[in-house]
Amino acid sequence: MLQGPGLFILLLGVLVTVHELGHFLLAKACGVKVIRFSVGFGPKLFGFTKGETEYQVALLPLGGYVKMAGDSPHEELSPEDASRGFLNAAPWKRALIVVAGPLFNLVFPILVYFFVFVGPHEATSTKVGFVDPAMPAAAAGIRAGDRIVAVEGEQVRTFEELRDAFVGRFERPIPLTVERDGKTFPTQVTPRKIVESNAVDSVERGQIGIQPIRKPAVVGVAPGSAAAQAGLKSFDRILSINGVNIPDEAALNEQVVKMEGPLEVTVQRLQSLEAGAVMARVPSVTKVTVPKQPGEDGFSALGVEPSDMYVVAVTPQSAADKAGLRAGDKLLSYNGETLRSFNILMGELSKLKDQPFQLSWRSAGDGQVRTQTLAQASFTSKDEFGQESSALVLGIRPWLPSSAELLSVDTVTVNLGPLEALREAAIVVPKIVGQMVKVIAGLFSGQVSPKTLGGPVMMYQLAAKSTEQGLDYFLNLMAIISINLGVMNLLPIPILDGFHLLSAFWEGIRRRPIPVRVREMANVVGLILLVALMGMAFFNDITR
Repeated sequence: MLQGPGLFILLLGVLVTVHELGHFLLAKACGVKVIRFSVGFGPKLFGFTKGETEYQVALLPLGGYVKMAGDSPHEELSPEDASRGFLNAAPWKRALIVVAGPLFNLVFPILVYFFVFVGPHEATSTKVGFVDPAMPAAAAGIRAGDRIVAVEGEQVRTFEELRDAFVGRFERPIPLTVERDGKTFPTQVTPRKIVESNAVDSVERGQIGIQPIRKPAVVGVAPGSAAAQAGLKSFDRILSINGVNIPDEAALNEQVVKMEGPLEVTVQRLQSLEAGAVMARVPSVTKVTVPKQPGEDGFSALGVEPSDMYVVAVTPQSAADKAGLRAGDKLLSYNGETLRSFNILMGELSKLKDQPFQLSWRSAGDGQVRTQTLAQASFTSKDEFGQESSALVLGIRPWLPSSAELLSVDTVTVNLGPLEALREAAIVVPKIVGQMVKVIAGLFSGQVSPKTLGGPVMMYQLAAKSTEQGLDYFLNLMAIISINLGVMNLLPIPILDGFHLLSAFWEGIRRRPIPVRVREMANVVGLILLVALMGMAFFNDITR
């Protein structure tokens, strides 16, 4: 496969050639004489002449150009070519020729996305890897390992389709069709309304609290329970039960219900190891025999709980530490409301800031329930570069899987035929165009920071990344940059196609062209603006 420089040249060369091809074809169709169509700039490498047009490939493959007769106000034309000069053409013809370049840049991505979408490709399936216990999916009885196959009767094949199905669906019962153990059953879920916003756009969608990521089965153990007496400890990760591999929570739910007790459980446990002044935690494997308990899921059958509300670490000298919270404690309630999700607690604390609140927890030491009034306090930390930062924190941390512990998501092969792929491409391109227009408007209004601008260095970096990400990534990048070029070129800035389009409209309405002196001054202003814009983009590239 091509390396970074080759991919960058291919990317830029194709997009500019597509743009110039639009100008070329409409100029021919409108009877304007085209002197030269060049792929690349600089000295000619090779080419040929067909009819009145020279076709060439030039030395610098960073774009291309179309040379039309009479496209400069000061160009003198022979009598036979005078009627076929660009500036002598009717305003509507010039408008078509000018708009064809950006239009080709906006239509070309439909073709690109068609080739991305058509045929078989792998996507994240709708199999549930994790269910937030405090969210609507848990209340509806959805468990890890279930597969959601329809939303209000509409089939969903991928997790992206599932997320999109909840756009505009929230705060009312939504019928779902769920598959479990090879059988389907109906259920209803009432999604919470969330608003996903960025600098230029916002989307209202329903959130039910599921993720495709498969979560390892990590347990929380109550003091004095049968599981604790058998030797299980909080934050043990279950590896196998009765010799059956348990890679995640879904497998735990699926396998344990089939087994008869007692259960031989193999767990991975982190042991503290001290070597001089260095304290480390190393994994060890332990086997524990646990009597099977009544329950509908794998955790309750083992007599344990998910580790979601268990505190894995307490920051020294933090508000939590001073209140007596310790690693292994289980959070029970916040301001009298039962806690079922650590994420919900963090969301509430972010609103409270330093205001006091009431927290109840069960001690890992003696199993007693403690309730105290706490308030988040400012905590200063240093990053790897020694920069200090302060934030209001409670000072507790839940168990979270490391990147090495995250398991691969379930995938499904989706096979799109030509018509469906073309339909999907025709849907996605206008969405990106709309977002691009909002971004550009945001740059002028100040809603979008100029620091988001990128130039050739950023384009090179993104193109070079294709060597790792593959062909679909490269095609996706090509489509987005093509849309960017198309939209930007329609801006009514001198030198860009948008200004030439405005000039054609002006002449069509006023029945006279924009004076040459005004046009020349406008071109100077436009050049200054573009140079300033490119300078800002280069600066951003360098600082990144």
